Amino acid sequence: MTQIELWTPDGVRLAARLYRASGPRACVVVHGFTGSSRQPDVVRICSALQARGFTVLSPDLRGHGGSAGLSTAGADEIHDVAAAVGWLRDAGFAEVATLGWSMGGTSVLRHAGLGGDTDAVVSVSAAGTWWERGTRAMRLVHWMFESRTGRIATRALRSTRVTATAWDPEPEAPADVVGRIAPRPLLVVHGDADHYFPMTHVEALAAAAPGAEVWREAGMGHAEAATGPELVDRIATWLHAALDASAPEVPTEAVCHDGRRVDGAAGSADDG
Repeated sequence: MTQIELWTPDGVRLAARLYRASGPRACVVVHGFTGSSRQPDVVRICSALQARGFTVLSPDLRGHGGSAGLSTAGADEIHDVAAAVGWLRDAGFAEVATLGWSMGGTSVLRHAGLGGDTDAVVSVSAAGTWWERGTRAMRLVHWMFESRTGRIATRALRSTRVTATAWDPEPEAPADVVGRIAPRPLLVVHGDADHYFPMTHVEALAAAAPGAEVWREAGMGHAEAATGPELVDRIATWLHAALDASAPEVPTEAVCHDGRRVDGAAGSADDG
């Protein structure tokens, strides 16, 4: 594992952890609200994906861990995802997937749905729509953002710095943009015992993206802590298969820009 530094397109410095593997594929793992790349469950997930052949880049989202900036509850975090993908592309990885948990899942869905560069997407325990207040856990999250006392407590107790600025305008919800991810592979995972986001959220995502694969996990709770080793292994298996299926076919005869064949056979610019 190597500690690295990223810069987002909107100028925020991010801390990140890189887990190198020998394979040609890479993925970005995005943690949930009040988490970080150092959180034990995030480290466990990254290490498991590394063992399955993925080089993994796990950033601390803005306002979290060692990163600068302020958390915006999934609005500007799309730039954090873009920074991590861009670093992996610059490092030479042609296949890069984005995986996110909770707010991280919301962020990877919005990043891809708004045209972000990724070859496959996995969201776990993500919100489909905004303003969920039907659960006690989400009422607490709203208090963390919407009150001065909540913001102070979140910084002091959870080492997370959140913005005091209300959304203006309101960003697109994941369900508003998730249908635009296709034809790139998309996996949506949600537990029926999630105490933050009830199943209405996964149903909203499934309805908006009929081509997505959706796993409704019986007895599963919320986010990284509820993502056990068996589920991580299934996600890795799905991801390899999805990238295999979506990889472009290599033509039997490669052609240069001027029309000459480069498959070892003699040819001229006129023979196509």
